[in-house]
Amino acid sequence: MTAAARLGIGGPVGSGKTALVERLIPALANRGVNLAVITNDLVTAEDAERVRRSGLIDPARVLAVEAGACPHTVIREDPTPNIEACDELERAFPGLELILVESGGDNLASTFSRDLADYWLFVIDVAGGDDIPRKRGPGVVKADALIINKLDLAPHVGVNLERMIEEARNVRDGRPVLLTNCRENEGIEAIVDLIDRDVLFRS
Repeated sequence: MTAAARLGIGGPVGSGKTALVERLIPALANRGVNLAVITNDLVTAEDAERVRRSGLIDPARVLAVEAGACPHTVIREDPTPNIEACDELERAFPGLELILVESGGDNLASTFSRDLADYWLFVIDVAGGDDIPRKRGPGVVKADALIINKLDLAPHVGVNLERMIEEARNVRDGRPVLLTNCRENEGIEAIVDLIDRDVLFRS
């Protein structure tokens, strides 16, 4: 049995990780991808319940991992609980191709262990400030792809979006920087194209 690819999705609290997951589920399903979801929260299953209630995916395909006091512990230092959840989903759903592993909200230092994620996205949002790329946090710099979300908020929060995008590209040495407005489903197809090409190797 071929193991499902594991796509990590990390980023600060409120950056739009769960909203991105909710947009990716139907977009990937429309391309015939057999997928499941794992969400990480500190001491609740709130994000998992939100995805289950969305009607976008069979609720049995959504598992929750409680990270405890430190959200990045179970995606970096000891990803065993997430790896076990991935294994559980693969046993339950033969032919599974892709598992989305959403991290609990963390800071710019959050990264994924390569034992857990084959590829990982880091989500930041415009409302967090256009100085985020200049801070050069490991999540921003090291992620396989950086997602800048909530583009529509730039004029409302005094952010120079063009400068933010340019500085993000400068610190990432040519690795992808993708732009989204998850609320309006903008930019999602570009992420699905990337997943098809670089994670599932289908195009």
